[in-house]
Amino acid sequence: MLGNGVVGILSESSKKWERRVPLTPSHCARLLHSGREKTGIARIIVQPSTKRIHHDSLYEDVGCHISDDLSECGLILGIKQPKLDMILPNRAYAFFSHTHKAQKENMPLLDKILAERVSLYDYELIVGDNGKRLLAFGKYAGRAGMIDLLRGLGQRYLSLGYSTPFLSLGASYMYPSLAAAKAAVITVGEEIASQGLPSGICPVIFVFTGSGNVSVGAQEIFKLLPQVFVEPSRLPELFGKGRNVTSKRVFQVYGCIVTSCDMVSHKDPSKTFDKADYYAHPEHYNPIFHEKIAPYASVIVNCMYWERRFPRLLSSKQIQELNKKGCPLVGISDITCDIGGSIEFVNQTTSIDSPFFRYEPLTDSYHNDMDGDGVICSAVDILPTEFAKEASRHFGDILSQFVGSLASTADFTKLPAHLTRACVVHGGTLTTLYEYIPRMRKSDTLDISDNHTNGHINNKKKYSVLVSLSGHLFDQFLINEALDIIEAAGGSFHLVKCQVGQSTDAMSYSELEVSIHN
Repeated sequence: MLGNGVVGILSESSKKWERRVPLTPSHCARLLHSGREKTGIARIIVQPSTKRIHHDSLYEDVGCHISDDLSECGLILGIKQPKLDMILPNRAYAFFSHTHKAQKENMPLLDKILAERVSLYDYELIVGDNGKRLLAFGKYAGRAGMIDLLRGLGQRYLSLGYSTPFLSLGASYMYPSLAAAKAAVITVGEEIASQGLPSGICPVIFVFTGSGNVSVGAQEIFKLLPQVFVEPSRLPELFGKGRNVTSKRVFQVYGCIVTSCDMVSHKDPSKTFDKADYYAHPEHYNPIFHEKIAPYASVIVNCMYWERRFPRLLSSKQIQELNKKGCPLVGISDITCDIGGSIEFVNQTTSIDSPFFRYEPLTDSYHNDMDGDGVICSAVDILPTEFAKEASRHFGDILSQFVGSLASTADFTKLPAHLTRACVVHGGTLTTLYEYIPRMRKSDTLDISDNHTNGHINNKKKYSVLVSLSGHLFDQFLINEALDIIEAAGGSFHLVKCQVGQSTDAMSYSELEVSIHN
């Protein structure tokens, strides 16, 4: 069955709002019409769906078969994890599985895949020679998150007594295309340029964290407004002048991009920030974002990757202190959706149809409305599907370049290296790179049982520390040796981060939370 050239496309079942597809009708047309000899694709069978961004008839028009039955398919594609009863035996699947860190919530799916002798390819693990993911939706998350934030600001400012042009903006999913959404933002920008913003909320300063695809996508939308970008060092001056303006209206907004050098400073005053040193020894640095940046921000658009070994961008205590001092912060869009992470008080995900909650720092309380004191926060974990059509086209443009190899190859070791390394399971057996997963699961299980021995809570104090490992962890099996040492010392471990090197010369990086009871 594997390698027979017949591809199936699943009907997405994980979330109401998931409308993306791995291949659009246009991609299917090119793959089918170019011939199996060239593409490796013999047939494409699409499960019917009434909510998919592309209607079934469009797939049928280009030669796909529409059927619930994917039993003829050797390779089955999806976006998110399918329901367990959708896993057919002895097939290859490709989707975002979120299993390589032994994530507990997805272990039933992994068990099903192993039991059914399935091969699993995870999109998240397909990376290029530069170590960057090939299949990702980062810019679309940034674009959708930024538009939704602007809409939320309109509602929040209205609850604070200010009418702004942002109020006329719809959510991203309300527009038929990204172009239509951008046109709406441009209209808002034109109104700001001609009618202005109330001086009582100005200067309106948007702070963007990070410089990756998510931040680039968010800034792309922001730049449709009349705006001026300023360096982080100029924020105090800008804020001071903006608060003292005599005019009743202000006709632009401000943007500021901050990276790690603006978020921390070395504990030794004689030393300057060094990125390599910071990544290697974050314990040598103190957080300064809450002192140098946050006091002047109206909005924080969080687009950066964060690990627990680094200082937080903004803690609950810090926002409480800022709030007491009259901080102008109105809204936060945590596009990275890092719950309880770099922004500590963002402790929950939000949904596309209810994207905001309100956090009240002084009472440390959460509310599902726009009224009252505090900061509105958004943390939607499925933003790219708001632009399902364009996001699917982008994704399929890349996937279609190597889906033929996945569909026509039975032996995964004969695939290109970037696909081989993305194979978590082959024929119901974990591949060499991912043989650590059962040990991670066992350690987590032992940790839970140790804390609930005989139905009672174990009162022994647990000490935890983050341990970073880098080197040839997987190709030379050093990860297993590291786990042996931890277990021999009576410790348990939980995988926080796993980045697999994509060539024999490249190093891998893992971050473990190691725990031991005294």
